[in-house]
Amino acid sequence: MAQKKVARSASSDDPEELARVPLQAVLLADSFATKFRPITLERPKVLLPLVNVPMIEYTLAWLESVGVEEVFVFCCAHSSQVKDYLNKSQWTKHPSTFSVTPIESHDAISAGDALRVIYNRGVVRGDFILVSGDTVSNMSLTQALQEHKERRKKDPLVVMTMVIKHAKPSSTTFLQTRLGNDEIIMGIHPETKELLYYEDKADHSQRVLSLDRTLLTENPALCLHIDKQDCFIDICSPEVLSLFTDNFDYQHLRRHFVKGLLVDDIMGYKIFTYETHSSYAARVDNFRSYDTISKDIIQRWTYPFVPDVQYFGFGSQIRFERQGIYRAPDVILSSSAQIGAFSFVGHGTTIGDHSIISKSVIGQRCIIGRNVVIESSYIWDNVTIEDGCKLTHALVCDGVHLRAGVVLEPGAILSFKVEVGQKLVIPAYSKVSVLPQPCKQDSDEELEYADTTSGVVESPSITSVLNAQNQDLMSDTVDATDSDPTEVGISGVGYIWSVCEGEHDEEWRFSIAPIPKEKLEKFSRGSPDDYDVINQDECGIPPYGELPPDSDGTEFDGGDGEDYHDSADFEKEVEATFLRALTGVNEENVILEINSLRLSCNMSHSDCAGALFHAIMKSALAIPYSNNRELLENTVKEIKTWKNLLKNYLRSQDEEIEILLKFEEICLETTKEFRPLFSSILSQLYDMDILTEDAILSWAKEKEGADESDKIFVKQAEPFIMWLKEASEEEDEDEDEDEDE
Repeated sequence: MAQKKVARSASSDDPEELARVPLQAVLLADSFATKFRPITLERPKVLLPLVNVPMIEYTLAWLESVGVEEVFVFCCAHSSQVKDYLNKSQWTKHPSTFSVTPIESHDAISAGDALRVIYNRGVVRGDFILVSGDTVSNMSLTQALQEHKERRKKDPLVVMTMVIKHAKPSSTTFLQTRLGNDEIIMGIHPETKELLYYEDKADHSQRVLSLDRTLLTENPALCLHIDKQDCFIDICSPEVLSLFTDNFDYQHLRRHFVKGLLVDDIMGYKIFTYETHSSYAARVDNFRSYDTISKDIIQRWTYPFVPDVQYFGFGSQIRFERQGIYRAPDVILSSSAQIGAFSFVGHGTTIGDHSIISKSVIGQRCIIGRNVVIESSYIWDNVTIEDGCKLTHALVCDGVHLRAGVVLEPGAILSFKVEVGQKLVIPAYSKVSVLPQPCKQDSDEELEYADTTSGVVESPSITSVLNAQNQDLMSDTVDATDSDPTEVGISGVGYIWSVCEGEHDEEWRFSIAPIPKEKLEKFSRGSPDDYDVINQDECGIPPYGELPPDSDGTEFDGGDGEDYHDSADFEKEVEATFLRALTGVNEENVILEINSLRLSCNMSHSDCAGALFHAIMKSALAIPYSNNRELLENTVKEIKTWKNLLKNYLRSQDEEIEILLKFEEICLETTKEFRPLFSSILSQLYDMDILTEDAILSWAKEKEGADESDKIFVKQAEPFIMWLKEASEEEDEDEDEDEDE
């Protein structure tokens, strides 16, 4: 439905007027980059499958869950595909509650151009959420929106709130995050959370960070972080669109717009941050983040946006089994074939004798032959893999045909409808497409599709590579005269793209394959341990951002202080360790691993108890159930199975109370399914001697002076708590009588 154009001065300071404006979002369905080539030459990135579901579905489902009512999807590259997809999707069937409106432009070459088009359409009527169509999140925006609105009421110069989260630096990946991006350096006011400095292209090799003197002198407090991840979720005021329209040099959202506002001393616009701690938020920016986020989805960090939950029509009939395996009911699996932990197999797929699938995603209607090995790879729909093939850390798009004996080395990318000849080896980090490689563009902000006027790079075909490998094979054969080249393999269809000069490092840094050992060793020896901070005027500010004694409010947070917020990472590591226990790892080894984590992360036994209890409850929730009674039975069974493991960390009443607090937290936030069962599960924990009477009564007593919102579960468990109190009083009376006698 077309949106009525409104006046461009759409914002209002009247609270009642703001309340009447529906929450809107602008979704950029074009990445304006080429990191997913050659795939995005044929299909837009937002429609690429992520664990068998188009990326844009995760973003739209999340936007609907946080209360967005109107979404404007800006599409440029392959816009007809995006519009056709949306028109056929469920998102256009109920526009009264959640409307999705495509906005098309063929002239935009950057995010800045896209926002200028949005401004000219006049569809945004108030504060809006700006997000990319490759974002996966399950966070609530309620608090972030409230903080943004409160700041706007006090200061009209506040134009944006950026969502960030903790991302612990890793020296082993040389200042690269687990998503494959360079680590970002942020300067944030420790109290107001205002963003004061942002650098995503720092030259880490220099071991020096240059700051403008005014940044340090004009801010009484500044905390520099290298441990924050930009989630690329922004809450924007309407002025953001005006600023892009007034400044045509703003192209990139971060490199131009954010940095531009931070150094603008005239207008004085401000950007703030909101840090999410327990929720998931990430963007699929490159092949490494594609791999990382896929694994996070399979391991259920994105719940409820997981394969077996029908949140937008794709989760129906997918079964979630032990060891993190997802399988459609119509999969044809040979009795001798194996599906390993943390794998997904889609509808209509056939897997032949003695084939092994591990830590991989297999799409729909795939045919996998005998003795095939697929490890940590992504196979999309309608792929044929003949006997004896081996795929390791590879990505294979729709319609690809691998003939018998093909080997895909780590990092190989095969685009749509590529055919690979028999026994051919595709080298590591190769990109193969039926389309020839276009010339390299000068800008990194180009569209996803190729510029047809730019020409192509001469790329070797699969046939030529096959012939070269055949010659090598024949020259190594003792009796080469008896060899028939056609028996070695038949020709394939596709071009192997060449790696452009200067892009060799990007191939392994952004690949779905693990970082090579030699690269890790090289960078672990050469990576800088610390930064020196100097100002650009060279006025003699000491290293590490320390100011003279009269300005001791500035801090440099290298990541070792309390601001690190390691608890979320620690819980994730504990859950991963517990999941290995589900696959059959010895319980004593699990205890050793958790103890090692506790020591290395400087955590307490209470932290271990809470994290382990959360993992046990999530494992119970993963077992299929049809009603609350079955969920309770599954939960009691899981707790009984792992109670000895849990008791290993219950050293005192403090650890028991931590379990109660964690139980409250997960019922309110991550696993609300347990909410009506709180009292029943609490009594079971008592019966199994996991929680003592004193711990439960102490927890209830602490809640007496709390707000009503904090007493939800105490009130639910009130009959059980009263029973405990009465039983305790009777015991005291019996003891007094015994003493009197």
